[in-house]
Amino acid sequence: MHEGHEQLFRRRFFVSTLLSIPVLLYSETLQEWLGFSVPAFPGSEWINPVFAVVVFAYGGVPFLRMAAPELKDRSPGMMTLISMAVSVAFVYSLASVFFPTESAFFWELVTLIDIMLLGHWIEMRSVRRASSAVDELAKLMPDTAERVTDDGETEEVSVSELSEGDLVLVRPGASVPADGVVEEGDSDVNESMITGESKPVSKEPDDEVIGGTINGDGSLRVRVGATGEETALAGIMRLVEDAQQSKSQTQVLADRAAGWLFYVAVAAAGLTAIAWTIAVSFNATVVERVVTVLVIACPHALGLAIPLVVAINTSLAARNGMLVRDRIAMEESRNLDAIIFDKTGTLTEGEHGVVDMATVDGVDEDDALALAAAVEGDSEHMIAQAVREAAEERDLTTPDATDFEAIKGRGVRANVDVSGFAGGSSDESDGGDEVYVGGPNLLAQLDSDVPGHLQRFADEAGQNAQTVVYLVREGELVAAFAMADVVREESYRVVDALHDLGVEVAMLTGDSRDVADAVADELGIDTVFAEVLPGDKDETVQELQDQGKLVGMVGDGVNDAPALTRADVGIAIGSGTDVAVQSADVILVQNNPMDVVRLVKLSKASYRKMQENIVWAAGYNVFALPLAAGVLAPIGILLSPAVGALLMSLSTVIVAINAQLLRRVDLSIPDLPEVSPPAGARSAN
Repeated sequence: MHEGHEQLFRRRFFVSTLLSIPVLLYSETLQEWLGFSVPAFPGSEWINPVFAVVVFAYGGVPFLRMAAPELKDRSPGMMTLISMAVSVAFVYSLASVFFPTESAFFWELVTLIDIMLLGHWIEMRSVRRASSAVDELAKLMPDTAERVTDDGETEEVSVSELSEGDLVLVRPGASVPADGVVEEGDSDVNESMITGESKPVSKEPDDEVIGGTINGDGSLRVRVGATGEETALAGIMRLVEDAQQSKSQTQVLADRAAGWLFYVAVAAAGLTAIAWTIAVSFNATVVERVVTVLVIACPHALGLAIPLVVAINTSLAARNGMLVRDRIAMEESRNLDAIIFDKTGTLTEGEHGVVDMATVDGVDEDDALALAAAVEGDSEHMIAQAVREAAEERDLTTPDATDFEAIKGRGVRANVDVSGFAGGSSDESDGGDEVYVGGPNLLAQLDSDVPGHLQRFADEAGQNAQTVVYLVREGELVAAFAMADVVREESYRVVDALHDLGVEVAMLTGDSRDVADAVADELGIDTVFAEVLPGDKDETVQELQDQGKLVGMVGDGVNDAPALTRADVGIAIGSGTDVAVQSADVILVQNNPMDVVRLVKLSKASYRKMQENIVWAAGYNVFALPLAAGVLAPIGILLSPAVGALLMSLSTVIVAINAQLLRRVDLSIPDLPEVSPPAGARSAN
């Protein structure tokens, strides 16, 4: 739609401007002002009226047509004002042909239409460019795909022919044709067009890939999981399109202002006509004053002030991994008094990790960790996964384990070949040593004594809200591991950055008060809600709202749905492949809490641009309308309709340029020394 309007106004502007040249050349007023003359010939006196009528019919009538729906709906706005001004100018011009006037008005008429066309062309061009985010997203999806047949060969098919379950080959440098799971191959995939993150993401078997992303140097075979409207990219496109079509509170206010301006313009024109008629009697000067008032009142700049900023804001957010479902929520983000973060998976990694360990004399830490990883080899518990990952990070070789057994509520046991373990002497023939891994309940069951230095290690870990698990070999306690949910490095910067923006930071978690307080103290969080059940999370939001605060809630968009809905601004984080999160107002594609800060900064910057544009547009009318009415006529200052149109269009251009400057907003978060994580402070349970 915008592209069609852009071409219409562009074409009509150039044709009308070309047809206006003879009118300007044969205008006696301009000849007198600029000191030039053109040769006259029989019939040259008709150049001005004939060409002016053609310009009105070609360039002015479209405004009249667009005003018809406004009048039909009894909601006058910008098109109504423009049509009224152009119509009055046209009638005045024709009247000057048959009735004596002080000056001809044709050149004012054509320049008025030309400038209006130029302003609308610029507006449509700017809005079309700002609204191109959806088109850009659509271009990401390839037209064809290489489907793997049953005999292992490949065939080129249209992407629309793919079905769930198909196996496709994604060659190096090609776009992934649909959402799916990697079955074979390793490669780095560029997901920046979806997540905003420029660093390629490593993909291997069982990893998910998103349609429209670009494969790197490796070759992938992907099992299709979603196609067409079900893909993540299609969902993102719907969200971007809906957000661009929605109206913010400021935009609604600007639309209302444009409607009221119609009545103000009519009233001002009426008062101008009465005042000038009383002063000089009714003549062409009175009509000229009335026309000038109507020209000045045209709300080009006001009508452009908000929609253009909104469009640019939405496309900027999308390119930075922020999908806006509710324009009002995006605008309200700048006013947030407090933001509540769900701890696990948001401020922390959501995965337990080994953050420290201690062993008895004569036992090497690597040996102890390898032995524990061997025992935990068959366990799916998150602590077992953390132990195995810690061993993998150290490139440790784990010994063989047999007879695995999970001891409910206490830990796990297995027989492990410890022949290569420090102090070990068993071999495969005797089945290995009996090794246990578990918490304090396991020690109570085994009646194991805790050496003094391991007890001190456990006490210190408890003070830091860390969980301690023990390694017991043949009834002897040989090592202790401190486990914790690792705090994201960026969480330190996020809390400090939000404080710098004047936003209170709160955290809610189902963990114990000691654990929650330890994390809060480490990050500098203001308010802590601990031991909160999933069903009670929305009550914590209500608690802050009852204090008169505007509250934002950051969660995963699924478990935190009630709280996200209750919050003034619900922010779902880490939902890049599930864009249909109905409970959130804003969806952050990347699982990165720093995007919350970017959201607030973008909201503040966008609103600032809206304010600047409204002040310029409305301020222009406030000062220009009295001048157009002739309040300074006694001292010789009068605005002609053409000058009024020129100033009005200049205001429109300035508003458009100012909105485009929003693209330069800096959404980066500086690496300040005071927000770096303290040495050794990396964990939280």
